[in-house]
Amino acid sequence: MIPDIFSSFDPIAFSTIINPLITLSTTIFIILSLQITFWLSINRIITSILIFIYTIIDQLSRTNSSYIKGLSTILSSIFILLIFINLSGLNPYTLSLSSHLIFTLLFGLPTWILIIISSATYKPKAFVAHFLPDGAPAWLNPFLILIETTRITVRPLTLSFRLAANIRAGHIVLRLINLYTAPAAVLLTVARVFLLLTSLGYLLFEIAICLIQAYIFCLLLSLYSNDHAH
Repeated sequence: MIPDIFSSFDPIAFSTIINPLITLSTTIFIILSLQITFWLSINRIITSILIFIYTIIDQLSRTNSSYIKGLSTILSSIFILLIFINLSGLNPYTLSLSSHLIFTLLFGLPTWILIIISSATYKPKAFVAHFLPDGAPAWLNPFLILIETTRITVRPLTLSFRLAANIRAGHIVLRLINLYTAPAAVLLTVARVFLLLTSLGYLLFEIAICLIQAYIFCLLLSLYSNDHAH
């Protein structure tokens, strides 16, 4: 039983057995789907997955992430995984994992740390010099270094919060629409048709949001690699 719209984000309100199995099965399917070119025949489902993979890889090739070995594979895997997790959160009585900040941080924070460590290890002087823009007055240098350090440090938090906030806000609005649509479904009125069409239209809109937010999440991570010393 879900007493209010915000309890849909409470893990206690859902089964502790079903959701881990769904997440585990989704993860295994994604890992296998990324290796289908080696041992599985191509079909429509695999072709549709490859479309998303090629889309994100094409975007990654335009950034410095292509110079960092393994980063393109990591980001493309995160992209496909986020798509499945975002869409699975639209199922009734299913916990939306991507609407929780601690979950999105598991993707954004390690990847950001990977880029920072790689840049600092590869070219330490260029990494340190990046904190101070060229041509700045000498008296302004300490403030610029502080501002640049703060901007880079909060990147994983803002990135993860953006994904969690957008997914959560969409689910709350969808829940509100369904609260009015369910009682009206038993009435033979124009309001029922209007609410059903509104609910269906917003559901399609929410599916698009799930795809777009997964793309934006990986896009911003790839743009962060432009600060990498290559």
